[in-house]
Amino acid sequence: MRFSVAMPEDLLIRFDSLVARRGLAKNRSEVVRDLVRDALVEEDCAIPGTEVLGTLTITFNHHSSDLQEKLHAIQHDYFEYIISSMHVHLDAHNCLEVIVLRGETGLVQDIANLILGTKGVKNGKLVVTTTGGHI
Repeated sequence: MRFSVAMPEDLLIRFDSLVARRGLAKNRSEVVRDLVRDALVEEDCAIPGTEVLGTLTITFNHHSSDLQEKLHAIQHDYFEYIISSMHVHLDAHNCLEVIVLRGETGLVQDIANLILGTKGVKNGKLVVTTTGGHI
């Protein structure tokens, strides 16, 4: 189905720049479809009770007092919701960990908040998506 969109010229120039950065295989229509899908997935993930997949990426200093034990304890407490984790040594002191979670949107967010709130975790971010569906 086709539809047209009116927008200010400066916004269109910026949008065309985005289309160009997305590569040769992308055109305006494909990028609009991508943006709509992203918005719908984000909306679906906000609905309580929705099954989601999440990737939680954190960085921390592995010399922090018993931090790794605390992180492992949280992951073991919620093992049925944690699909996998990957640990990367960034340098002599710092590590990055990616934890893949699956479950109801509120629970995934709660687990992420427990980990992000653990003393010694420097920073992190949870990214969620739906497990499938109609999009």
